[in-house]
Amino acid sequence: MDIDLAEFLKTGLDLKRHLATYLQLTINQVEDRLPRGANDLAALHPGSLPPEEAIGFYEVEVGSAHLLDLASWHLTSADYIADTLRLQEMFARGKVLDFGGGIGTHALMAAALPEVEHVWFVDLNPDNRSFVKQRAEILGLSEMISVHRDLESTGSIIFDTLVCLDVLEHIPEPSEQLISFRNRLSVNSTALLNWYFFKGFKEEYPFHFDDPLMIDKFFKTLQENFLEIFHPFLITTRAYKPIS
Repeated sequence: MDIDLAEFLKTGLDLKRHLATYLQLTINQVEDRLPRGANDLAALHPGSLPPEEAIGFYEVEVGSAHLLDLASWHLTSADYIADTLRLQEMFARGKVLDFGGGIGTHALMAAALPEVEHVWFVDLNPDNRSFVKQRAEILGLSEMISVHRDLESTGSIIFDTLVCLDVLEHIPEPSEQLISFRNRLSVNSTALLNWYFFKGFKEEYPFHFDDPLMIDKFFKTLQENFLEIFHPFLITTRAYKPIS
């Protein structure tokens, strides 16, 4: 199949079929479970998640429920996500880090870009990692993507492009993550970032951290280390270059 934006908008890169294969379900069973994805994932939340338990929760507790939640979001919000892919296409080159890459949409699309040398996909959830590895094999992109648990396991590579979408709000100390990113980016690199430090008006996003002091520290760290680059897309994702 073609690995392009048209195919993403049409099928999510054959996402339902990939899910059915990975989860050993029929397409009809996948379609039945997708609308419940967000609620099923939220039901796993303990109600109060201490910051020190966040890593273990995302790595162990959420399991394959996260796949269905993310798949539902990518399929029902395809037009929005397509703009993030257009933005990625505008900036992605060289060595690409997809941090917290979920079901692999951005990693797979980046791997198909001619300007990209290789993609390092990082995600805590072992189901996400296994699923993305399988998807890369199906799509003929295995040689272009390597799969990792964390940033440390990628070695000492300096990246030319960073993609970190819908992740920072799940990290107890996102300012520290920004510093880690800054230390691994090349001089002329681009970072594509977004965040949503808000639990929702009705606590509909219980997985998000929203402490005001944490948020203040995050924005100060961002402004001290990165300069925003204008782009024309009306989306929450922003583009940055590291300050020398």
